[in-house]
Amino acid sequence: MDALERLKDNIRQVEGRIARACERSGRSPEDVNVIAVTKYVSLHTAKLALEAGLRHIGENRWQDAKEKWETLGDQGTWHFIGSLQTNKVKDVVGRFQYIHSLDRLPLANEIQKRAVLRDKQVNCFIQVNVSGETSKHGLPPDSLFHFAEQVREMSHIRVCGLMTMAPYEASPEAIRSVFRTLRELRDRLNDRNVFDYEIKELSMGMSADFEIAVEEGATWVRLGTVLLGRELDQMK
Repeated sequence: MDALERLKDNIRQVEGRIARACERSGRSPEDVNVIAVTKYVSLHTAKLALEAGLRHIGENRWQDAKEKWETLGDQGTWHFIGSLQTNKVKDVVGRFQYIHSLDRLPLANEIQKRAVLRDKQVNCFIQVNVSGETSKHGLPPDSLFHFAEQVREMSHIRVCGLMTMAPYEASPEAIRSVFRTLRELRDRLNDRNVFDYEIKELSMGMSADFEIAVEEGATWVRLGTVLLGRELDQMK
């Protein structure tokens, strides 16, 4: 089996796991979008991901994504999923259709400034550190609503949803609690009409826990190892 066929097989397996998670939770698989996280793989493997039918590409750092974007940027939808430094915003706005890591006011101000200059509206997920781990970025949950009210005033930022990461080595119950809390926070934002539109999206779930995330309402899952791994780069 060559690399492309191996990738297509991985996609079929992931789609099956998502479908079963949706069945368990009374959801439709059509409501769950897969982001292929290409940060650890080569340009060749990122190209294979697009050839295999994956339409959404996720990268963590501009310096790592630059070559891939310059070669493949018009072939998919690009998601910036890592922590974003304010001095890198100029490289991201206008190239990445989604930013999943909006978590502080200086960053929001810089995104707004660059988006105005480029006459672009930027889709952003507010990142929330639900687990409270010091190793993770994101707003504490009790700061979300005030921050959202500040971002609401920024004309070129559209908050499309919330994002979080669960603890890496936690019980399924603890992981589920993190994802459920993010969904509840989204629903509270909508109940309070913080924005003049409904917030629908939840970016949560990675290779080790995406099925739990889907069961708890994820609309975007960010998958690297389970889809692409590193072995595809070794295959011809």
